[in-house]
Amino acid sequence: MSLVISPITQQNNEEICKIIKAVGEEFGAIGEGFGPSDPEVLAMSEYYTLEKQSLYLVATVDGKIVGGCGIAPFNGSIDTCELKKLFLLPQGRGLGLGRQLSEQCLQFATQQGFQQCYLDTLSIMTSAVTLYEKLGFSHLEEPMAGTEHNGCDVWMIKPL
Repeated sequence: MSLVISPITQQNNEEICKIIKAVGEEFGAIGEGFGPSDPEVLAMSEYYTLEKQSLYLVATVDGKIVGGCGIAPFNGSIDTCELKKLFLLPQGRGLGLGRQLSEQCLQFATQQGFQQCYLDTLSIMTSAVTLYEKLGFSHLEEPMAGTEHNGCDVWMIKPL
């Protein structure tokens, strides 16, 4: 089995869009207030660029895209970034890809000088919540001011 993680390219946009929407639907993250409805999902490579201090990584298994994960400044902050849109198709789960994607994004954030990383997710995404806890994220009582995802019910933060 060949696992490859690489930065998103324009050629990946359509496939990643489909994956984010499909996995979002699987977990009930549909409509306003959820990541799969964000405008950036339609053209991720345009939103995640070095100029914007952001990165979106795509994971492939045996040459087929199975998901991805991104990191970007939180609401324009220079100190706080956000781990975003970690979505994996069922065939990409259980392979350690979520951890690898997240760790590479967090490493990038540290290199960019961010001091802390925020994320929001759904409690139904138990594997993701467990992963974030193992990566050193701690739970917050409420979302950070300025979050776009009012449909989420889990909010976490990690010092970098």
